[in-house]
Amino acid sequence: MITLNLSQTLARIEKVRFYFRENDMTHKKSIDVLNDLIETSRDGAEGFKKCAEDAKDPQLKAYFLDRAKSCEEAVRALTEEIRKFGGRLDAPGTFRGTLHRFWIDVRTALTDKDNLAVLEECERAEDVALKAYQDALKEEMPDSLHSLITLQLEGVKRNYDRVRELRVEAENNPLKA
Repeated sequence: MITLNLSQTLARIEKVRFYFRENDMTHKKSIDVLNDLIETSRDGAEGFKKCAEDAKDPQLKAYFLDRAKSCEEAVRALTEEIRKFGGRLDAPGTFRGTLHRFWIDVRTALTDKDNLAVLEECERAEDVALKAYQDALKEEMPDSLHSLITLQLEGVKRNYDRVRELRVEAENNPLKA
């Protein structure tokens, strides 16, 4: 039988309270990170759809639509994580994303929906997504969430690299642009 005096009991209670306060703050921060990545992924899905709409090349259109679906899948996975943490979703999309899609419209209107212009804007957007995911991984979070974000970051890197390759190809081959 273990006997504790009052001061030992109070000290243990305080340790338990501290643990739950710290854990609650980690959960709140994780939910904020998830909401930020959901906004980034929603913006990515809408941006890829916009690029598909503006691209001339049918293969490029198909690629952009496939990437939009991939971003939507990322949103679903991140949303599920928010639910696991007991959080709620923020409002969809960002002003930055809306502004970027507007800029794609302006840029492609000025360049007659040139594939190169679309790819340049897409590459800029993927650079933003890459930074958002890299920044997210700097935050303290549970291992399972860190693994999911790392996995999604790999997809963002592949998107970025492929879009950059397509942009370079379009620069070097004016017939494709």
